[in-house]
Amino acid sequence: MNKKIIALLFTLFLISTEGFGQLRPSLDGLKLERTLQLIKNLYVDDVDSEKLTETAIRAMLSDLDPHSSYLDKEEVKAMNEPLQGDFEGIGISFNMLTDTLYVMEVISGGPSQKVGILPGDKILYVNDTLIAGVKMNTNDVIKKLRGPKGTEVKVKVLRRNTPQLLEFRIVRDKIPIYSIDASYMVDDHTGYIRLSRFAATSTDEFRKAENALLAAGMTNLILDLTGNGGGILQTATDITDEFLEKGKLIVYTEGKNQPRYSINSTDKGNFKKGNLVVLVDEGSASASEILSGAVQDWDRGVIVGRRTFGKGLVQRQLPLPDGTMIRLTVARYYTPTGRSIQKPYENGDLDSYNMDVLNRYNRGELIHADSIHFPDSLKYKTLVNKRTVYGGGGIMPDYFVPIDTTTLTNLHRDLIAKGVVNRISISEVDKNRNALLANYPDVEIFKKKYEITPEMVDNLKQMALSDSIKWDDEQFERSRDFLFTQLKALIARDLYNSSAYFRIMNDENEIFKEAFRIINNEKRYNSLLKGLGDKVSNPNS
Repeated sequence: MNKKIIALLFTLFLISTEGFGQLRPSLDGLKLERTLQLIKNLYVDDVDSEKLTETAIRAMLSDLDPHSSYLDKEEVKAMNEPLQGDFEGIGISFNMLTDTLYVMEVISGGPSQKVGILPGDKILYVNDTLIAGVKMNTNDVIKKLRGPKGTEVKVKVLRRNTPQLLEFRIVRDKIPIYSIDASYMVDDHTGYIRLSRFAATSTDEFRKAENALLAAGMTNLILDLTGNGGGILQTATDITDEFLEKGKLIVYTEGKNQPRYSINSTDKGNFKKGNLVVLVDEGSASASEILSGAVQDWDRGVIVGRRTFGKGLVQRQLPLPDGTMIRLTVARYYTPTGRSIQKPYENGDLDSYNMDVLNRYNRGELIHADSIHFPDSLKYKTLVNKRTVYGGGGIMPDYFVPIDTTTLTNLHRDLIAKGVVNRISISEVDKNRNALLANYPDVEIFKKKYEITPEMVDNLKQMALSDSIKWDDEQFERSRDFLFTQLKALIARDLYNSSAYFRIMNDENEIFKEAFRIINNEKRYNSLLKGLGDKVSNPNS
């Protein structure tokens, strides 16, 4: 009888596991299941078996590599939204200013615009629940505003120069999450596109921005991937395809249980010719490194900035029966020359891995290119001009731009961290929106003529002191130009759009400024592509 029961249980286990990816039970798996059952049945106190299981899964995955991970249901949702390219909500971006929701932007064509919500409105109530002045955190506010498509949310709004509260009933809908932070012409022939992530909608967004710039006369392109942590592999290869001639290898992936899979360029793409500069830094990872690695290996463009993050592992998202998920590393990706971009790591030592960028700074790697050392075993030759590039730890740029530490002060850090600069910009726009738009009808006029007033500086100082920030005149002078540019850019973003922010901030962005000089100097551009650039600024030579 016992043998029949055991046989039946084993058969059921086989059926259940075959239905889940054709897996087979192992002694290790049975041991884990047995341990959990023993704990549930014999442990001295009540236990949360779901929590125990999650803890065990997280521990197993953390011992593999830095990027294999377990995601609970909320984490799955949070991960998918930016990559899917949309979420369901009311279609605004906002800031919490002195515990009040301040509408920064109303998404064109979205639910809030349809009912008449305006930038500058302050939402005080959501479904009759007071959210102003109650120290509600941003995540809790988001939860109240978001909800399934087609559901209704009621908000009460305080609008400047309107004495009574205005009530709006908003029907939630799908809201796009844009990947293009900025797209504009820098001069008559140089376009600029800043891409923040590689999401499902990013290729269409990129092509739309690219076509608009081409129509405006673009022959050179600066593609900004600084701080872009990656995203979807297919999106990265589709955008790279815009730049490479047909039949060029873009990337290949390979793992112990994953045969080599190669992706080549096609005849699609609208920027196969023309000067191309890609901006990267220590925050550029994964899909950003696929694109910049392919551009570098084929000598298609110049990479400018600092060494990228170094994430060359491919994760597969594997759903579990209860709606949770594991992200399991199944392969490494390689650039066309065969470089693995993955930086070294010790299994299970996630802390050291996460501290890598800080360690680079402490070693001087973000300031001096010659502080970065690659062994000869990691040398590779590009496929056209045969210049030396390196693998094993991110993409090393063709032209190195150090991080600017001259304007970094404790005062500036505290003003940003405590939201003082942001609050001053919001206050300026809130008080003077109509006058500002009348005086500066477009961003170019604003960029040329708008100046930070002494009154705003006084307000900045008073707000800093009220937030217990120690004011230091010497530090203020050191950070003054960058701080004023930042404040001006934030005001421009609130008045116009996110492109306006980067149009102004790029005036203080050393990576952008160097890229602009390079792309408009044909001799210098070609010299870097041939590996003949300055040895200090160009360690890939």
